[in-house]
Amino acid sequence: MNVFFEESGDFKVGTVLSQAGEAYQVEMPSGKRTKVKTRDVLLQFEKPDPATLLEQAKAIAADVDLEFLWEVAGDEEFGFAELGAEYFGHAPLPAEAAGLVLALHGSPIYFYKKGRGRYKGAPEQSLRAALAGIEKKKQQAIVQASYVEELKAGRLPEALQPLVQQLLFKPDKNSIEYKALDTAATELQTTQPRLMLATKGIASAKELHMGRFLFEHFPRGAGFPPVEVPAAPADLPLAKVAAFSIDDVTTTEIDDAFSVETLDDGTVRVGIHIAAPGLGIRPDDAIDKIARARMSTVYMPGDKITMLPDEVVNAFTLAEGKDCPALSLYAVLDPSTWTVLSTTTRAERVPMKSNLRHNDLDELVNEETLASGEGEYPHKTELGLLWQWALQLEAGRMKKREAFGLKPEQANRVDFNFYVEDDVVTIVRRKRGAPLDKIVAELMIFANSTWGKLLHDSGVPGIYRSQGPGAGGWNAKIQVRMVTHAAPHQGLGVDQYAWSTSPLRRYTDLVNQWQILACASNGVTAPLVAPFKHRDATLFAIVSSFDAAYGAYNDFQQNMERYWCLRWLGQEQAKQVDAVVLKDEVLRLVDIPLVIRLPGMQQVARGAQVRLDIVRWDEVDLSLEARLLEVAAVAPSEELALEDEEEGSDSGEAAAVEGAEAEGAVTVVDPETQTDVTAEPQAPQAAA
Repeated sequence: MNVFFEESGDFKVGTVLSQAGEAYQVEMPSGKRTKVKTRDVLLQFEKPDPATLLEQAKAIAADVDLEFLWEVAGDEEFGFAELGAEYFGHAPLPAEAAGLVLALHGSPIYFYKKGRGRYKGAPEQSLRAALAGIEKKKQQAIVQASYVEELKAGRLPEALQPLVQQLLFKPDKNSIEYKALDTAATELQTTQPRLMLATKGIASAKELHMGRFLFEHFPRGAGFPPVEVPAAPADLPLAKVAAFSIDDVTTTEIDDAFSVETLDDGTVRVGIHIAAPGLGIRPDDAIDKIARARMSTVYMPGDKITMLPDEVVNAFTLAEGKDCPALSLYAVLDPSTWTVLSTTTRAERVPMKSNLRHNDLDELVNEETLASGEGEYPHKTELGLLWQWALQLEAGRMKKREAFGLKPEQANRVDFNFYVEDDVVTIVRRKRGAPLDKIVAELMIFANSTWGKLLHDSGVPGIYRSQGPGAGGWNAKIQVRMVTHAAPHQGLGVDQYAWSTSPLRRYTDLVNQWQILACASNGVTAPLVAPFKHRDATLFAIVSSFDAAYGAYNDFQQNMERYWCLRWLGQEQAKQVDAVVLKDEVLRLVDIPLVIRLPGMQQVARGAQVRLDIVRWDEVDLSLEARLLEVAAVAPSEELALEDEEEGSDSGEAAAVEGAEAEGAVTVVDPETQTDVTAEPQAPQAAA
């Protein structure tokens, strides 16, 4: 006797060898023996042989007219043998019965299984819906296949054109468009972004990186809605000074300037004037909501996305020839020792006499010309006095750093400026700590520290940057945190540090400006009228949101700087380049701030200069492959700079904190850990 039975959802045949109680010992056509329970047996037959029956059953199942079978079945539950008699018009033969079982079991949209060999026809409405779904999937499969063929031929299907960014950055993986893109990329042995570039869905690698960032952080676009430009109070007093700013030629958000006066008693009064959008913008107004959503200006070589609309920036930027609303910090100094005798903070209109530019002055104003008095340039006397004070400020910070147990800052670090015009990049190497940089940096640190103390002494909360040892004991890496109370910034060598000097491009500075204005105008009652009070949940939320946004913006900026470094290699047709060993297998190119890893490189001392052969680079994944050609002598200046980079703290040269952010300077990032191995997180003003 032979049997047709069900086992684990599959139908099989075999010859019965023996029976024991409720089970058969069955030999399969393959020769394998198995135990089959009697309840799983659907048919018993003598002829044909099991293998032949199974072949015949499959052929019969393929020929079954499912629509007719469903109509014959009716609405009631049935057994396959009963239905077979009606369908075939006679008691079904073994092969016919088995074929009917295979047809019923293989058509779940037509027939619902109710038990061993028992089924029920699907309701007509459900059946029609299921059939429509199947037909839709067939049509989608046809469309998907056509998309795949177009993509493989190097054409982007019209239906995919408006979905490019969504497909790359936040795809619906169940959509036929994504499945087509994924299938085509797999068959072509490439990646989806590269396929989009090949089909012109994305114009360039630059657009790919920009598109990914904008899609995530500016999903509604980087433009601004129409806004009403606020105005500062009309009764602001006019300062009796002639102020000047020092910025890169590309800077448009000019938010700091200086003035210098020699008073009748021989003392010197220095004014640090900060653009005051806080006099016009109010918490929770329309422009504040825009600024709070962005948190910071986004910088990249050749472009930027401003925190505030251009018309608002233009209303408050410290532009030459205008009387500009400003928050001024005046410091009266004893020029014999450059000690600070007194400070005063007030809101006023400041006459802007000049907007000085580094590109015009860097060659004229250096340590030698400042010492000798040679050369002629605007505000020469004032710059000379500011330089002397800046040196004293730096020396004071270095003593404070040493008191905190830190090494002095290294003065031989190098910055790089990026300028992009018509997709041609120029990367200019410049030494950090040049006099103009140092003047700006030291006076900004002084202002941020002084105003941080003013907030603390007035009992008004602010947003501070604090740096001290993290968890892990005395030798733990010092960490930077943003807090709402005064705390030391050990890396900078100050007792407190509240970002306040860039309110046109950082939201934290705008918040602090509101708080400082309350202190300057209201004295002891400032805690009552300041927009943000102690333990204000909104203030904590701002700190958290700013940290997240600023980190993401810096990551993007570093990616774009890396992109333009790779473009520079192609533009200059660089085949061999010099690099400096940072540590182990990590190197930095000498001419551009590109950090790479050279796996398997021989052991070379830190600071050693090496010659590399460029193998290839990739602007999509921002990678570079190179071979080590030769090792030159250690460059002492670089080696000293590396000590500061290796420290990995938030200190670094003071110019990295404030001055560099307006001058296109860049950070150096370990490509493996993505940690900043230079100084305070920067937001350089890149070339427009």
